[in-house]
Amino acid sequence: MKALTYEGPEQISYSDRPDPALPGPDGAIVRVTATGICGSDLHIYGGHGFVSTTGYCVGHEAVGEIVELGPQIRGFSVGDRVLVPASVGCDSCSQCRAGIVAACARHPLPVEACYGLGGSLPGCQAQLLAVPHPAGNLAKLPDEVSDAAAVVLTDNAPTAWYGARRARIAPGDTVVVIGLGPVGLMAVQSAFAMGAARVLGVDLLAERRKRAADLGAEPVESDDPKQAIRETLGGGADVAIEAVGADATIKLAISAVGHRGRVSVVGVSQNRAYPFHMMAAQVKELEFHIGLCSVQYELPALLKLTAGGRIRPEAVVTHQLPMSDGPAAYRMFADRTDGVGKVVLDPAR
Repeated sequence: MKALTYEGPEQISYSDRPDPALPGPDGAIVRVTATGICGSDLHIYGGHGFVSTTGYCVGHEAVGEIVELGPQIRGFSVGDRVLVPASVGCDSCSQCRAGIVAACARHPLPVEACYGLGGSLPGCQAQLLAVPHPAGNLAKLPDEVSDAAAVVLTDNAPTAWYGARRARIAPGDTVVVIGLGPVGLMAVQSAFAMGAARVLGVDLLAERRKRAADLGAEPVESDDPKQAIRETLGGGADVAIEAVGADATIKLAISAVGHRGRVSVVGVSQNRAYPFHMMAAQVKELEFHIGLCSVQYELPALLKLTAGGRIRPEAVVTHQLPMSDGPAAYRMFADRTDGVGKVVLDPAR
């Protein structure tokens, strides 16, 4: 089969790889029909991955069709159109049975709990994908949900919804979304779906602010977003969702909310010593939430919202390309050229 592999910093190859074997009697093989490049894939691309090895298949977002099933599998059939959640669980511990696969007792975070982060679970940017424990790690797709929407539902949309849900967005709330990539744009949609009265969007790139405005957000057009937010909202937002993971944007999220504000960080941060201003947080009675999304927990609501037209995950997709263009797509995504937002790849091309 063909696949995209990580060969070193800023080196992605379109390579021949062995077809995957069925991962035991409780496993499945999926023919991938669409796969996405996620912002967190850029950590690997930039040489800041979770393992030091190279040559492994990357990617953790996939939609496809089941082509082989282990004899122990019930509830799925060969030919089913499925979504592959980015997060992986054992489907046997109590946390996984509840959908909280980020707390799986058998798959330690992060390398064994997500496709394409190293050698443990080969990635989704391939023509075929081995899926362990399909009962908990696959979801059937309604006909109303397109492949483009479904790719966003594998990770970006659930992460955004998780962040909004943890921040307890309520009808009438004012919300600031910091970072308007695919997760941030889905956070804008999530906030409105939960009843937010106003959503402000912050990003350095004008084209991203424009996409947020197209979804109903008010773009913050200022070199001093903290002051602009305070002036616009009269003291600060009820909620800030941070979708970048950088120290500066986390700091901005904390400063963007008013008294008893709620901050929800879903951007991936690798800082082990973030300088958290405890006194300021205490005086503000700040609520601070951070965590890793369990896609399986968020999917039931999101599939219904998508099928019903309440959210439109496909709206964040800007490029649909052949997977053979994967190396160039990574460069484009990393360099933020050609107005790139969400890239979806077709493994058959």
